[in-house]
Amino acid sequence: MRIILASLMMLAACAPSPSQQAAPTRVVEPRTFAGPAPRDPAALQRVMLERHNAARRAVGVAPLVWNDALARDAQAYAEQMARTGRFAHAVQPQGLGREGENLWTGTRDAYRYREMVDAWIAEKKWFRNGVTPDFSTTGNYEDVAHYTQIIWRGSKAVGCALASNRSDDYLVCRYSPPGNVVGQKAL
Repeated sequence: MRIILASLMMLAACAPSPSQQAAPTRVVEPRTFAGPAPRDPAALQRVMLERHNAARRAVGVAPLVWNDALARDAQAYAEQMARTGRFAHAVQPQGLGREGENLWTGTRDAYRYREMVDAWIAEKKWFRNGVTPDFSTTGNYEDVAHYTQIIWRGSKAVGCALASNRSDDYLVCRYSPPGNVVGQKAL
């Protein structure tokens, strides 16, 4: 089984172009259950909202609300990645209309929804509330960018979706307003 994570940063001025970005690291993890992970859109919404809001509650930030329009955007992009097999952030406009984005991919049916989102939340161990992009104790903003998007004080809504191809699942969560804004703190 493999898992890959990616988080959209609002670092337009200093971020490399998509063609210059290195491929995400593949991680192999042991399975804690047999058979395929359950799949159900209502459960996806429930788990994503519960886990996002638990992480936000732990740092004293107001909960996110589910947004169907964000979920539709996430679904369209998850389906595009599943169809093309290209795991990369969506090209989005700068400014108004931009959505925050967390991405995850892993072996099809091998991960439960909670495992997917908890991989992002686990980045908390490297988080410090510095000014973006200086918010990681490792010195690499990408090590905490999923987590910071989840807890970003200014984000109010989330919508997530999952799509699959023969071999992989693709999870996309979209946020509004987007987080990880250069020059601002998450909290």
